[in-house]
Amino acid sequence: MEVLSENQSFGGRQTVYKHPSESCGCEMTFAVYTPPQAKDGPVPVLWYLSGLTCTHENAMTKGGFQEHAAKHGLAIVFPDTSPRGEDVANDEAYDLGQGAGFYVNATRDPWQPHYRMYDYITEELRGLVISELKLADRHGITGHSMGGHGALTIAIRNPDMYDSLSAFAPIAHPTQSDWGRKQLSAYLGDDEGCWAAHDSTLLLEEHGWKGELLVDQGASDQFLELLQPEALAATMARRRQPGELRMQKGYDHSYFFVNSFAADHVAWHAARLS
Repeated sequence: MEVLSENQSFGGRQTVYKHPSESCGCEMTFAVYTPPQAKDGPVPVLWYLSGLTCTHENAMTKGGFQEHAAKHGLAIVFPDTSPRGEDVANDEAYDLGQGAGFYVNATRDPWQPHYRMYDYITEELRGLVISELKLADRHGITGHSMGGHGALTIAIRNPDMYDSLSAFAPIAHPTQSDWGRKQLSAYLGDDEGCWAAHDSTLLLEEHGWKGELLVDQGASDQFLELLQPEALAATMARRRQPGELRMQKGYDHSYFFVNSFAADHVAWHAARLS
């Protein structure tokens, strides 16, 4: 791994790395915040998956997570949202291609050679941060928007790999939303039966989640019709899934919303990972 930058933050270190990715077939960049407690031994890991158009940098600089992670002794990993590079397929639209990997393994061309973000997050990068950065093999996962979709679907599909789960304004029912149908058909094909494995509402209906679930959603979010939190809430109620889906009055879809509730989510994960 190549260190691109390193800064002290709240007694810990905020570092940005670059490495060649076997999963994505290109160089990938990610950021890790290690709290001051990491000096005394391995600390648990909170994964933060970002949304459409984002890189590793957006939440790292705008989310305000470092102060809370330092308080609770958690490392936070900020992956990129897609493969990058001149030979990586892209699209002129902001919601497809680079910056919009949707945390799936693409099976259709031209996306299939590089767009394998599911494997990258769950296998390659996970192994890298544990072995190279000496972090504990105890993991929570969260994310915002497309990243909230990624966090929910990845954790529900892999309950043995994650011990805590939350989301900020997730794309909750992508098989029934324009933020989902477009991307899932492009990456996975027109067989909608293959899409269900990447829809948190459908996955929760079928499998449930082993612990409590925390979801925050801005009530003034300009993308509510695309996110469909009511579908996830109805499934939580129907399955009697322990947890909370909180509609936060006046909040939109921005990082001001994420920053406002970052402390709650870090504390939520710390309580379940300690």
